[in-house]
Amino acid sequence: MATRIEEKQVKNDTKKREVEEKTERKRNKIKQIMNQGMNSIGFVILMGILVFAKTFLFYNSTIAATENLAVETILGTFSFLVVLVCFLCVLPNRARIMGGIVMNILLSGLLFGDAVYYSYSNNVLSVAQISNLQYGEEIISTLPRVLEMKQIFYFLDILVFAILKGTKWVKIEKKDKKTKGQLTAKWITGIIGLTIFCIISVKFVEKGKDKIYNKDLQIRESTIFGYHIGDIKNMINIKSQTKYKEAKDMMVDYKKLKKEYQERYGEERYNRKGSLANKNIIIIQLESIQEFVINKQINGKPITPNLNRFLEENIEFTNMHMQSYSTTADSEHSTITSIYPMENGMSFSKYYTNTYDDLFKMFQQANYYTSYMHGNDAYFWNRQNVYTKLGVKDLALKDKFRDTEYINGFLSDEVFYTQAIEKMKQYPGPFISFLVSASSHTPYELEGLQDRSKIHIDVGQYKNTYFGNYLEAVNYADYAFGVLLDKLKEEGRYEETGILVFGDHNGMNLHNEEMIEFLQSTNPNLNDVEIQLNYTRVVCGMKIPGMDPITIEKPVSKLDIKPTLTYLVGVEDGFSLGTNLLASKEFVALNNERIIANEYYYDENWYEIESGNQVNSETIQEETKELLEQYYQFMKTELEISNSVSVNNLLEHRGL
Repeated sequence: MATRIEEKQVKNDTKKREVEEKTERKRNKIKQIMNQGMNSIGFVILMGILVFAKTFLFYNSTIAATENLAVETILGTFSFLVVLVCFLCVLPNRARIMGGIVMNILLSGLLFGDAVYYSYSNNVLSVAQISNLQYGEEIISTLPRVLEMKQIFYFLDILVFAILKGTKWVKIEKKDKKTKGQLTAKWITGIIGLTIFCIISVKFVEKGKDKIYNKDLQIRESTIFGYHIGDIKNMINIKSQTKYKEAKDMMVDYKKLKKEYQERYGEERYNRKGSLANKNIIIIQLESIQEFVINKQINGKPITPNLNRFLEENIEFTNMHMQSYSTTADSEHSTITSIYPMENGMSFSKYYTNTYDDLFKMFQQANYYTSYMHGNDAYFWNRQNVYTKLGVKDLALKDKFRDTEYINGFLSDEVFYTQAIEKMKQYPGPFISFLVSASSHTPYELEGLQDRSKIHIDVGQYKNTYFGNYLEAVNYADYAFGVLLDKLKEEGRYEETGILVFGDHNGMNLHNEEMIEFLQSTNPNLNDVEIQLNYTRVVCGMKIPGMDPITIEKPVSKLDIKPTLTYLVGVEDGFSLGTNLLASKEFVALNNERIIANEYYYDENWYEIESGNQVNSETIQEETKELLEQYYQFMKTELEISNSVSVNNLLEHRGL
């Protein structure tokens, strides 16, 4: 009996060993196949295919989201990667494999960074933004809200490879099994391949070199890789990209432009010149508040009741657009200088020592007391240096306020406004004070708000979503704005004070699904052009004592604020690219080569705003065709002048 059991056990053990040996042979066979594949040219080709697929994912998440992807962009990307892969293929084995892996990791990281940043600001990364790394903590805090599940595909293959390598399923052979002469030939071929890659790179960079303002168009023309190569080149030779190197040449074209604007748009629709002379002026820049929330309700309650009332009782601008790439500093720059901002925040970080005919300088010449207040740290966006250079009389940043309540690290709007009014009581009159709020800053979670009953809306289905948090933050910011107005009325200052309020930039991503759903609930026929305009359109209103309520629907921009305030006070305007908000100019340009007119929108092509259809140049009336061409030429001139002024500091030398 024992013998039978032993025999059975032996058979079972033998069978088990056979299964294990068979499994091991299969495993070794798979390893062998994988190692052969990895140590062959096919591995680098696979890396190229994966990078191409990721690039296609990037295109369809960004520049192709609103327009069909051009065949030239796909072919250009393909040719870039083919030449790069061909170069890697002729390298020795270890260099080839490591080159393929490094190419995949670096380009995947680049595409991921571009995709995330595009979700945040409708724009791609630039080497110019390296100076913004000092604000890394604040920027990183926003990332969780712009990450998407599909972005895992940028790194999924890299993760799989890392696991295979870590578990020793694959290994890299150190040497090619080739003769010395064959290896020399491969290196020569590789050098030739690298040369061809450089030639192709130059070709694609050249295709996009004239599109320096419109990055989407640069990418379509040059591919995303050509854009980045060109971006590095442009940053190194940034002055060569400017049209005007001398102030006298720039001033000739500037005066021509202003003369033509005066002749075309100089008519004053509302004769209010000097109506704010010797009156106090308060400018309020609201963080991230777009126009689409105005006069809208959610679950039966208005989102912005105080702003609604202020706009209804005063002047409402329904078509105010930002010029910025989603930074508060860019909005401030446009407002106080009436020129376009540079790459995100660069006007404040890199060009703050420039000479401008800024708002504060103009008002100080008219014996106004000037102040700037913001509940953020002095270092952020270089504000301490910026406003010190501008000569602001009272510069009050975070350290100049009593620390009683912080939201997302900034002084809460209610506390900020209350203490700002206390400060303004001490100013000799008249004064102009620029207040910058912060509580409705991304990520909109109102962390630190001590009394959440100050949020007066129920966002319902949007609760705990990015859009729902945005609506709650806007509602709180509106509450605080109401506190500001009430305090001014209690002090007896409201009636005779000029007040300008506007949003600095967009708050929501261009294609946020919840936002679009909300917009379509009030406008079922919403077209893509209107969605794009919604992205750049911010709230704006102005109180001019003694002026009846009106609504102005023509397009206006931040560049128009300085010329308007100087007109209303009757002081010299100096150098400005904007025009009076109360005059008749019917178009504005953005610093990415977009144009908004009354009925038309330009983004590489002209579109009818009402229908969303592209304008047919063959059927459009000749008069309208000429008008659109004039808008385009005006836009190009403005951007060329503004860019040259910033980069070459031309206003410092205009009198020479």
